[in-house]
Amino acid sequence: MGLDDVSQVHEIDILSISLPWPERSFRYELLENSSSRLWVVEGEDEAGKRILAFIVLWLIIDEAHIGTIAVHPDFRRLGLGQMLLAHALLRAASEGVTRVFLEVRRGNISAQMMYQKFGFILDGVRPRYYQDTGEDAFLLSLSGLQEANIKAYLRKLLVPPSGEQASIGG
Repeated sequence: MGLDDVSQVHEIDILSISLPWPERSFRYELLENSSSRLWVVEGEDEAGKRILAFIVLWLIIDEAHIGTIAVHPDFRRLGLGQMLLAHALLRAASEGVTRVFLEVRRGNISAQMMYQKFGFILDGVRPRYYQDTGEDAFLLSLSGLQEANIKAYLRKLLVPPSGEQASIGG
């Protein structure tokens, strides 16, 4: 993700998440937080480059926390979120990360299903975690990121969805 991507990323965040980050938070993560890793999936249309999805990951020694991930509503169910998550996890592994954490809304079944494909497991529940609805958050983790079988699986997921021209930038 670059500074020129922030406005489109923020737009996706607003369209996707009931408690979106302020645009300045993405700028902070890009410019001031050395622990942040930010990537986007880019596509092309008649208007030029378009951001289709994004992820923010924080590295803390040998662990990572997924801060946020979203796919533009017009491009969901094409495998872009899966491809982006695989890319981010492989990059995190290359920096020595062995375990990844995240929170997901109890009601976000599609995200939970994607995380299950990656091998994330339920570690616990944070009651009433989300301020907008009081919904619980499931705490998920993925261990063994350095293991060859996980890396091989992640590489397979990096194949772009058929018929789409997308690339991951970061």
